Amino acid sequence: MKILRITAQGLPLFKEDLDVCFYTQQRVDEDDKNNLYNLIDNYYLHSACAFIGINASGKTSVLKVINLALNIIKNEPINHVEAKNILGGSEKATIRTYFYDKRKYICCLETVITAKKAKTGEHVYSILSERLWEKPIVSVKSKKYLTDFDGIEPVDSRNNNEAYLSDDVSCIIAHNKKVKDTVDVFSLLSYTNVNVLPFTEDIPLEVITFLDPTIEKLYFEKLEGKTFIHLKFRDEDEIILNNAVDLEQYLSAGTIKGIITFSMVKEVLQSGGYLLVDEIENHFNKEIVTTLMRFFMDSRLNKRGGTLIFTTHYPELLDEYDRNDGICIVRNRKGITVENLSYILKRNDIKKSDAYQSGFLEGTTPAYEAYMRLKKKLAASVK
Repeated sequence: MKILRITAQGLPLFKEDLDVCFYTQQRVDEDDKNNLYNLIDNYYLHSACAFIGINASGKTSVLKVINLALNIIKNEPINHVEAKNILGGSEKATIRTYFYDKRKYICCLETVITAKKAKTGEHVYSILSERLWEKPIVSVKSKKYLTDFDGIEPVDSRNNNEAYLSDDVSCIIAHNKKVKDTVDVFSLLSYTNVNVLPFTEDIPLEVITFLDPTIEKLYFEKLEGKTFIHLKFRDEDEIILNNAVDLEQYLSAGTIKGIITFSMVKEVLQSGGYLLVDEIENHFNKEIVTTLMRFFMDSRLNKRGGTLIFTTHYPELLDEYDRNDGICIVRNRKGITVENLSYILKRNDIKKSDAYQSGFLEGTTPAYEAYMRLKKKLAASVK
Protein backbone atom coordinates (compact mmCIF):
# COMPACT_ATOMS: atom_id res chain seq x y z
CA MET A 1 0.00 0.00 0.00
CA LYS A 2 1.29 3.45 -0.97
CA ILE A 3 -0.13 6.74 0.26
CA LEU A 4 -0.74 9.23 -2.55
CA ARG A 5 -2.40 12.17 -0.82
CA ILE A 6 -3.86 13.23 2.54
CA THR A 7 -6.42 16.00 3.05
CA ALA A 8 -7.99 17.22 6.30
CA GLN A 9 -10.84 19.58 7.14
CA GLY A 10 -12.19 20.93 10.43
CA LEU A 11 -8.93 20.95 12.42
CA PRO A 12 -8.83 23.88 14.87
CA LEU A 13 -5.15 24.77 14.40
CA PHE A 14 -5.34 25.03 10.62
CA LYS A 15 -6.32 28.19 8.76
CA GLU A 16 -7.55 26.24 5.74
CA ASP A 17 -7.97 22.69 4.55
CA LEU A 18 -4.75 20.69 4.66
CA ASP A 19 -3.75 19.05 1.37
CA VAL A 20 -0.48 17.10 1.09
CA CYS A 21 0.52 15.15 -2.04
CA PHE A 22 3.16 12.44 -1.99
CA TYR A 23 3.27 11.91 -5.74
CA THR A 24 5.26 14.16 -8.08
CA GLN A 25 3.67 17.44 -9.12
CA GLN A 26 6.31 18.44 -11.65
CA ARG A 27 7.46 16.70 -14.79
CA VAL A 28 9.80 13.76 -14.14
CA ASP A 29 12.96 13.81 -16.26
CA GLU A 30 15.25 10.84 -16.78
CA ASP A 31 17.77 12.28 -14.28
CA ASP A 32 15.06 12.46 -11.57
CA LYS A 33 14.10 8.80 -11.67
CA ASN A 34 16.94 7.56 -9.45
CA ASN A 35 15.67 9.77 -6.59
CA LEU A 36 12.00 8.75 -6.85
CA TYR A 37 9.92 5.58 -6.46
CA ASN A 38 8.22 4.37 -9.61
CA LEU A 39 4.67 3.44 -8.61
CA ILE A 40 3.61 2.25 -12.05
CA ASP A 41 4.08 3.51 -15.62
CA ASN A 42 4.77 7.27 -15.45
CA TYR A 43 3.58 7.76 -11.86
CA TYR A 44 6.30 8.49 -9.31
CA LEU A 45 6.31 9.02 -5.53
CA HIS A 46 8.68 11.07 -3.38
CA SER A 47 10.85 8.92 -1.12
CA ALA A 48 11.80 11.84 1.14
CA CYS A 49 9.23 14.53 1.94
CA ALA A 50 10.37 17.67 3.78
CA PHE A 51 8.23 20.12 5.75
CA ILE A 52 10.13 23.27 6.62
CA GLY A 53 9.17 26.38 8.54
CA ILE A 54 10.31 28.74 11.25
CA ASN A 55 9.70 28.06 14.95
CA ALA A 56 6.01 27.70 15.90
CA SER A 57 4.96 27.53 12.23
CA GLY A 58 3.07 24.27 12.79
CA LYS A 59 5.43 21.67 11.33
CA THR A 60 4.83 19.16 14.14
CA SER A 61 1.06 19.62 13.77
CA VAL A 62 1.27 18.71 10.08
CA LEU A 63 3.29 15.61 10.93
CA LYS A 64 0.65 14.63 13.50
CA VAL A 65 -2.12 14.79 10.89
CA ILE A 66 -0.09 12.56 8.56
CA ASN A 67 0.63 10.17 11.43
CA LEU A 68 -3.07 10.01 12.35
CA ALA A 69 -4.15 9.36 8.75
CA LEU A 70 -1.56 6.58 8.36
CA ASN A 71 -2.69 4.94 11.59
CA ILE A 72 -6.35 5.09 10.56
CA ILE A 73 -5.44 3.24 7.35
CA LYS A 74 -3.40 0.82 9.48
CA ASN A 75 -6.55 -0.02 11.54
CA GLU A 76 -5.23 1.49 14.77
CA PRO A 77 -7.92 2.73 17.21
CA ILE A 78 -7.89 6.54 17.02
CA ASN A 79 -7.92 6.88 20.81
CA HIS A 80 -4.70 4.82 21.00
CA VAL A 81 -2.83 7.01 18.51
CA GLU A 82 -0.51 9.52 20.15
CA ALA A 83 -1.18 12.09 17.41
CA LYS A 84 -4.95 12.15 18.10
CA ASN A 85 -4.58 15.42 20.03
CA ILE A 86 -4.23 17.21 16.68
CA LEU A 87 -8.02 16.79 16.37
CA GLY A 88 -8.31 19.30 19.19
CA GLY A 89 -11.77 18.22 20.31
CA SER A 90 -13.26 19.04 16.90
CA GLU A 91 -16.97 18.25 16.60
CA LYS A 92 -16.43 17.26 12.96
CA ALA A 93 -13.04 16.59 11.42
CA THR A 94 -12.80 14.96 7.99
CA ILE A 95 -9.67 13.13 6.86
CA ARG A 96 -9.37 11.75 3.34
CA THR A 97 -6.54 9.36 2.60
CA TYR A 98 -5.82 8.44 -1.01
CA PHE A 99 -3.79 5.28 -1.54
CA TYR A 100 -2.71 2.70 -4.10
CA ASP A 101 -3.28 -0.94 -3.20
CA LYS A 102 -1.98 -4.35 -4.28
CA ARG A 103 -4.70 -4.72 -6.91
CA LYS A 104 -3.37 -1.64 -8.75
CA TYR A 105 -6.40 0.36 -7.63
CA ILE A 106 -6.50 3.97 -6.48
CA CYS A 107 -8.64 4.25 -3.34
CA CYS A 108 -9.99 7.13 -1.26
CA LEU A 109 -11.03 6.63 2.36
CA GLU A 110 -13.07 9.45 3.90
CA THR A 111 -13.22 9.31 7.69
CA VAL A 112 -15.41 11.77 9.62
CA ILE A 113 -14.43 12.00 13.31
CA THR A 114 -16.18 13.60 16.27
CA ALA A 115 -15.18 14.23 19.89
CA LYS A 116 -16.90 13.94 23.25
CA LYS A 117 -15.53 14.94 26.62
CA ALA A 118 -15.03 12.17 29.15
CA LYS A 119 -15.49 12.69 32.90
CA THR A 120 -11.71 13.06 33.17
CA GLY A 121 -11.89 16.11 30.92
CA GLU A 122 -10.08 14.38 28.07
CA HIS A 123 -11.57 14.09 24.60
CA VAL A 124 -12.70 10.68 23.39
CA TYR A 125 -12.98 10.29 19.63
CA SER A 126 -15.33 8.18 17.53
CA ILE A 127 -15.99 7.80 13.81
CA LEU A 128 -19.28 9.35 12.67
CA SER A 129 -19.18 8.05 9.12
CA GLU A 130 -16.87 6.58 6.51
CA ARG A 131 -16.93 6.04 2.76
CA LEU A 132 -14.54 4.23 0.44
CA TRP A 133 -14.09 4.90 -3.28
CA GLU A 134 -11.89 2.98 -5.68
CA LYS A 135 -10.94 2.88 -9.36
CA PRO A 136 -8.36 0.91 -11.36
CA ILE A 137 -5.26 2.98 -12.12
CA VAL A 138 -5.54 2.01 -15.79
CA SER A 139 -8.73 4.09 -15.93
CA VAL A 140 -6.79 7.27 -15.05
CA LYS A 141 -6.14 9.36 -18.16
CA SER A 142 -3.44 11.61 -16.66
CA LYS A 143 -1.77 12.54 -13.36
CA LYS A 144 -4.19 15.48 -13.08
CA TYR A 145 -7.01 13.00 -12.41
CA LEU A 146 -5.07 10.51 -10.25
CA THR A 147 -7.01 11.31 -7.06
CA ASP A 148 -10.20 12.62 -8.71
CA PHE A 149 -13.30 10.60 -7.79
CA ASP A 150 -15.96 12.96 -9.17
CA GLY A 151 -18.90 10.99 -10.57
CA ILE A 152 -17.78 7.73 -8.93
CA GLU A 153 -20.04 6.12 -6.32
CA PRO A 154 -18.56 4.75 -3.07
CA VAL A 155 -17.97 0.98 -3.06
CA ASP A 156 -18.37 0.77 0.72
CA SER A 157 -19.58 2.82 3.68
CA ARG A 158 -19.43 2.44 7.43
CA ASN A 159 -22.12 0.51 9.24
CA ASN A 160 -22.14 1.85 12.80
CA ASN A 161 -24.36 -1.05 13.86
CA GLU A 162 -21.57 -3.53 13.15
CA ALA A 163 -21.13 -5.33 16.48
CA TYR A 164 -17.48 -6.27 15.97
CA LEU A 165 -16.25 -2.85 14.80
CA SER A 166 -15.04 -0.49 17.52
CA ASP A 167 -16.35 3.05 17.09
CA ASP A 168 -12.81 4.46 16.78
CA VAL A 169 -11.47 1.85 14.31
CA SER A 170 -11.82 2.41 10.57
CA CYS A 171 -13.94 0.11 8.44
CA ILE A 172 -10.93 -0.05 6.09
CA ILE A 173 -10.00 -3.13 8.12
CA ALA A 174 -12.33 -5.20 5.90
CA HIS A 175 -10.68 -3.89 2.72
CA ASN A 176 -7.19 -4.57 4.08
CA LYS A 177 -8.10 -8.15 4.98
CA LYS A 178 -9.72 -8.75 1.61
CA VAL A 179 -6.80 -7.31 -0.38
CA LYS A 180 -4.19 -8.61 2.12
CA ASP A 181 -2.59 -5.19 2.20
CA THR A 182 -1.30 -2.98 5.00
CA VAL A 183 1.03 -0.09 5.72
CA ASP A 184 3.97 -0.04 8.15
CA VAL A 185 4.36 3.18 10.13
CA PHE A 186 7.36 4.08 12.28
CA SER A 187 7.21 7.35 14.17
CA LEU A 188 9.90 9.32 15.97
CA LEU A 189 7.48 12.06 17.00
CA SER A 190 7.92 11.12 20.66
CA TYR A 191 11.73 11.02 20.40
CA THR A 192 12.17 14.70 19.55
CA ASN A 193 13.28 15.67 23.05
CA VAL A 194 13.34 12.34 24.91
CA ASN A 195 15.96 9.71 24.19
CA VAL A 196 15.32 6.24 25.55
CA LEU A 197 17.10 3.40 23.79
CA PRO A 198 14.86 0.34 23.45
CA PHE A 199 16.37 -3.05 24.20
CA THR A 200 17.37 -4.70 20.97
CA GLU A 201 19.58 -7.65 20.18
CA ASP A 202 20.61 -6.50 16.72
CA ILE A 203 22.40 -3.16 16.37
CA PRO A 204 24.74 -3.44 13.37
CA LEU A 205 28.28 -2.42 14.24
CA GLU A 206 28.35 -0.36 11.02
CA VAL A 207 25.56 1.83 12.39
CA ILE A 208 27.30 2.30 15.74
CA THR A 209 30.70 3.19 14.28
CA PHE A 210 29.10 5.59 11.77
CA LEU A 211 27.52 7.48 14.66
CA ASP A 212 30.49 7.21 17.05
CA PRO A 213 33.80 5.82 15.70
CA THR A 214 35.18 5.39 19.25
CA ILE A 215 32.68 2.60 20.07
CA GLU A 216 34.03 -0.90 19.41
CA LYS A 217 31.12 -2.89 20.76
CA LEU A 218 27.52 -2.39 21.88
CA TYR A 219 25.11 -5.28 22.26
CA PHE A 220 22.37 -6.62 24.53
CA GLU A 221 22.57 -10.01 26.24
CA LYS A 222 19.71 -11.81 27.98
CA LEU A 223 20.62 -14.09 30.86
CA GLU A 224 18.16 -15.72 33.27
CA GLY A 225 15.41 -13.24 32.50
CA LYS A 226 17.68 -10.19 32.83
CA THR A 227 19.12 -7.98 30.09
CA PHE A 228 22.72 -6.84 30.23
CA ILE A 229 24.25 -4.17 28.00
CA HIS A 230 27.84 -4.60 26.86
CA LEU A 231 29.57 -1.39 25.83
CA LYS A 232 33.23 -0.98 24.91
CA PHE A 233 35.09 2.09 23.71
CA ARG A 234 38.40 1.92 21.85
CA ASP A 235 41.39 1.32 24.18
CA GLU A 236 39.12 1.14 27.25
CA ASP A 237 37.73 -1.68 29.38
CA GLU A 238 34.28 -3.11 28.63
CA ILE A 239 31.38 -1.64 30.59
CA ILE A 240 28.41 -3.83 31.58
CA LEU A 241 25.09 -2.16 32.42
CA ASN A 242 21.68 -3.57 33.34
CA ASN A 243 19.55 -0.51 32.56
CA ALA A 244 19.23 1.11 29.11
CA VAL A 245 18.70 4.54 30.72
CA ASP A 246 22.26 4.33 32.12
CA LEU A 247 23.57 4.45 28.55
CA GLU A 248 22.80 8.17 28.56
CA GLN A 249 25.81 8.57 30.86
CA TYR A 250 28.11 7.12 28.20
CA LEU A 251 26.50 7.85 24.82
CA SER A 252 25.53 11.21 23.38
CA ALA A 253 21.88 12.05 22.67
CA GLY A 254 22.77 12.00 18.97
CA THR A 255 24.22 8.49 19.13
CA ILE A 256 21.16 7.16 20.98
CA LYS A 257 18.73 8.86 18.59
CA GLY A 258 20.84 7.64 15.68
CA ILE A 259 20.73 4.00 16.78
CA ILE A 260 16.94 4.19 17.16
CA THR A 261 16.52 5.99 13.81
CA PHE A 262 18.78 3.76 11.73
CA SER A 263 17.17 0.65 13.24
CA MET A 264 13.82 1.98 12.00
CA VAL A 265 15.32 2.90 8.60
CA LYS A 266 16.28 -0.74 8.08
CA GLU A 267 12.68 -1.85 8.81
CA VAL A 268 11.16 0.83 6.56
CA LEU A 269 13.43 0.03 3.61
CA GLN A 270 12.58 -3.66 3.97
CA SER A 271 8.81 -3.15 4.18
CA GLY A 272 8.36 -0.08 1.97
CA GLY A 273 6.69 1.66 4.90
CA TYR A 274 6.83 5.16 6.37
CA LEU A 275 9.22 6.81 8.83
CA LEU A 276 8.10 10.07 10.44
CA VAL A 277 10.78 12.22 12.08
CA ASP A 278 10.12 15.54 13.76
CA GLU A 279 12.98 18.08 13.71
CA ILE A 280 15.31 15.65 11.97
CA GLU A 281 18.38 17.77 12.74
CA ASN A 282 17.93 17.51 16.54
CA HIS A 283 21.06 15.84 18.03
CA PHE A 284 22.39 15.09 14.52
CA ASN A 285 25.08 16.79 12.49
CA LYS A 286 24.34 17.66 8.86
CA GLU A 287 26.27 14.66 7.50
CA ILE A 288 24.09 12.18 9.42
CA VAL A 289 20.89 13.90 8.27
CA THR A 290 21.93 14.02 4.61
CA THR A 291 23.00 10.35 4.80
CA LEU A 292 19.51 9.46 6.04
CA MET A 293 17.90 11.42 3.22
CA ARG A 294 20.16 9.88 0.57
CA PHE A 295 19.35 6.34 1.73
CA PHE A 296 15.70 6.99 0.93
CA MET A 297 16.38 8.96 -2.26
CA ASP A 298 18.50 6.17 -3.77
CA SER A 299 16.15 3.93 -5.77
CA ARG A 300 18.81 1.21 -5.99
CA LEU A 301 18.84 0.92 -2.18
CA ASN A 302 15.20 1.84 -1.57
CA LYS A 303 13.67 -0.73 -3.92
CA ARG A 304 10.33 -1.05 -2.08
CA GLY A 305 9.60 2.66 -1.88
CA GLY A 306 10.09 3.31 1.83
CA THR A 307 9.23 6.94 2.60
CA LEU A 308 10.91 9.40 4.96
CA ILE A 309 8.61 12.23 6.07
CA PHE A 310 10.35 14.83 8.20
CA THR A 311 10.24 18.37 9.53
CA THR A 312 13.19 20.71 9.77
CA HIS A 313 14.30 24.26 10.54
CA TYR A 314 17.43 23.94 8.39
CA PRO A 315 17.17 25.43 4.87
CA GLU A 316 20.53 23.87 3.89
CA LEU A 317 18.83 20.46 3.79
CA LEU A 318 16.61 21.66 0.95
CA ASP A 319 19.65 21.76 -1.33
CA GLU A 320 19.73 17.95 -1.23
CA TYR A 321 16.68 18.07 -3.49
CA ASP A 322 17.03 18.48 -7.25
CA ARG A 323 13.26 19.04 -7.44
CA ASN A 324 10.92 21.46 -5.66
CA ASP A 325 7.84 19.26 -5.30
CA GLY A 326 9.21 17.08 -2.47
CA ILE A 327 9.30 20.14 -0.18
CA CYS A 328 6.42 21.86 1.62
CA ILE A 329 6.57 25.29 3.26
CA VAL A 330 4.68 25.51 6.57
CA ARG A 331 3.54 28.90 7.88
CA ASN A 332 1.39 30.07 10.76
CA ARG A 333 -0.39 33.36 10.21
CA LYS A 334 -3.53 33.17 12.33
CA GLY A 335 -3.65 29.47 11.46
CA ILE A 336 -1.38 26.84 9.90
CA THR A 337 -1.01 26.64 6.13
CA VAL A 338 1.02 24.22 4.00
CA GLU A 339 2.16 25.00 0.45
CA ASN A 340 4.17 22.85 -1.93
CA LEU A 341 7.36 24.63 -2.95
CA SER A 342 6.76 23.82 -6.63
CA TYR A 343 3.68 26.10 -6.58
CA ILE A 344 5.81 29.06 -5.44
CA LEU A 345 9.20 28.38 -6.98
CA LYS A 346 8.71 27.24 -10.57
CA ARG A 347 12.36 26.68 -11.46
CA ASN A 348 14.35 23.77 -10.00
CA ASP A 349 17.75 25.37 -10.69
CA ILE A 350 17.38 28.15 -8.08
CA LYS A 351 19.24 27.31 -4.85
CA LYS A 352 16.45 26.43 -2.45
CA SER A 353 18.18 27.47 0.77
CA ASP A 354 18.86 30.94 -0.68
CA ALA A 355 15.24 31.36 -1.77
CA TYR A 356 14.05 30.26 1.67
CA GLN A 357 16.37 32.50 3.68
CA SER A 358 15.93 35.54 1.43
CA GLY A 359 12.31 35.98 2.47
CA PHE A 360 11.25 35.59 -1.18
CA LEU A 361 8.87 32.80 -0.11
CA GLU A 362 7.22 35.00 2.57
CA GLY A 363 6.80 33.87 6.15
CA THR A 364 9.94 31.70 6.06
CA THR A 365 12.17 34.04 8.07
CA PRO A 366 11.50 35.69 11.45
CA ALA A 367 9.87 39.09 11.06
CA TYR A 368 12.32 42.04 11.03
CA GLU A 369 10.26 43.85 13.67
CA ALA A 370 10.53 40.87 16.02
CA TYR A 371 14.29 40.77 15.41
CA MET A 372 14.67 44.47 16.29
CA ARG A 373 12.59 44.12 19.47
CA LEU A 374 14.75 41.20 20.58
CA LYS A 375 17.95 43.12 19.78
CA LYS A 376 16.82 46.14 21.82
CA LYS A 377 15.85 43.91 24.76
CA LEU A 378 19.24 42.20 24.75
CA ALA A 379 21.05 45.53 24.42
CA ALA A 380 19.15 46.91 27.44
CA SER A 381 19.91 43.83 29.56
CA VAL A 382 23.71 43.91 29.02
CA LYS A 383 24.27 47.58 29.86
